[in-house]
Parts: sequence; C-alpha cells; structure tokens
Amino acid sequence: MDLRLKKSTFARREARSGWLYAAVPLLGITVFFVLPFLISLLRTFQRGLTQEFVGLQNYIDILHSEAFLTAAGNTLRFMAFAVPLNVVLGLVIALGLHRLASRAAFFRTVFLIPYVIPVSATVMFFQILFEQSGVVNSALQLIGKAPVEFLTSDRAFYVLLLLYLWKNFGYNMVIFLSGLARIPRDYAEAARIDGAGAFQTFRHITMPLLAPTFFFVFIISIMNSFKVFREAYALGGEYPHESIYMLQHFMNNNLQNLNYQRVSVASLYVFVLIVLLVLALYLWRRKKGDDRL
Repeated sequence: MDLRLKKSTFARREARSGWLYAAVPLLGITVFFVLPFLISLLRTFQRGLTQEFVGLQNYIDILHSEAFLTAAGNTLRFMAFAVPLNVVLGLVIALGLHRLASRAAFFRTVFLIPYVIPVSATVMFFQILFEQSGVVNSALQLIGKAPVEFLTSDRAFYVLLLLYLWKNFGYNMVIFLSGLARIPRDYAEAARIDGAGAFQTFRHITMPLLAPTFFFVFIISIMNSFKVFREAYALGGEYPHESIYMLQHFMNNNLQNLNYQRVSVASLYVFVLIVLLVLALYLWRRKKGDDRL
C-alpha cells in the first residue's frame, strides 16, 4: 500500500514538473502565435477603425481588388515554376554528388554557399549582372546587340526565378543527400546484378525509398516559395515591375497604409492555400500507398 502511494505521489510530481516545463513554451506560443492569429481572424470580419461587423464582405471585396489578383497570380505563377525546378535541380545534383561519394565534400560546400549568403548580397550580385548597365548588357553590346531591360520588364520574373533557384537549390540538395545516404547500396547493386539499368534502378528502388525525403523537400519548397518577398523587394522595391509584384508586396503596402483588414484577409487566404496544398500532397502520397511521415 505504501509503495503504491509513493508511486502515485511521484507520478503526480512528475506530471506537475512536466506541465511547469511545458508552461513557458506554451505561453510563448499562445502570446506570439495563437492570440495574433485570432486577432487577425477577428479583423477580417470588421471594417476600418470603427470595427463594424461586416461578415464576409472583406473576403468578397478583396477578390475584386486588381492589386490583390495581380499579386496572387504572380505568387502562384512563381510557385508553379520555382517549386518543381528547385526540387528537380536539388535532386539531380544530389544524385550526381552521391555517386562521387567521398569526393563530393568540396562540391557540396560550393553548392551550399549561395544558401548562406545574405539576401542583400545575393540581390546586389544579380543587380550587377542584370541592370541596364550591368555585366550582361555590357556583354550584349560588345557583340553588337541592344541592351535588354531585365529588371523593368516581364523578364524581371525570370531574373527573380533564377536568383531564387541559385540561392535555394543547395538546401534541397543537402536534404536529398541525407535521404540517399540512408538507402543501402546493396539494393542498387542487387538490381544491377539482375540486369536493371540506371533508370530502372532509380525508378523502382531509389524513388520509392526516397519518397519520405521527397515529400518533405516538396513541402519545404512550397513554403519557401512564399518567402521570395525578400528577394523581390530588394530587387524592385515597394512597387516593382508588375511581373514580380507578390502577395507580400500587397500585404506590406496595405500594412503601411494601416489597412489591417486587407492584410488580415490576404494573410488568411495565404494560410488556407498553404494548408490545402499540403493536404493535397499528403492525400496524394497516401493514395500512392506511402502514408509514412
């Protein structure tokens, strides 16, 4: 009886200690994440400084905003290009370095350097390359071609895409290398002995075993594609060329104009879009028969 009582007392103390340890991070999450989210959600149903309840009117009005539709279209277009290219580029380079084994350390470091370079330095480098009097236009003039407006035309989108890929593919490469390192080499050797070619080995052995890593990289790439505002803002300012005017530009400009309702509604649309994309990928993966996270 005494032993059971001591165990019960010890269990209660352990539970209290656990809650005390968890209280600080839970308080931080509540104050800095949950409460701001709930306040933003409440603002989406109010109008202006009067805080008059207007229901879903703010959600309807923003869909008639040309600036919002342009920003949303550019963001989705950028994501449609950037995510697949970033994933494929990281995978291809990781496969190449994986074959080099111990000799890959130098190249792995070289490819990862752009990821750790500050955004401002990266943007400055690309501005030196693509400005009206930059390196690329100087080279074009040397061969008798007219200079091209890279940053003040529709080409700005592709400059931003190139900048994003150059800076971010190294991160995906490292994640893929980690996933490839966990695949036993015996599987590939056994497949080659059975007569499987490189493509068959990749399709039937490497890709299925790399599926969890592939899923993680795809999700991270989707989320990172929404963070391109830093590069776009540094490249084109608050009001860049229309082709690189992103949702973050829209929210930043409305925040400066104290239009909190528009910012909150746009943020919620982005949140819902990310959740739907992640959910769709998860369901697709489960349908393919691999539901391990």
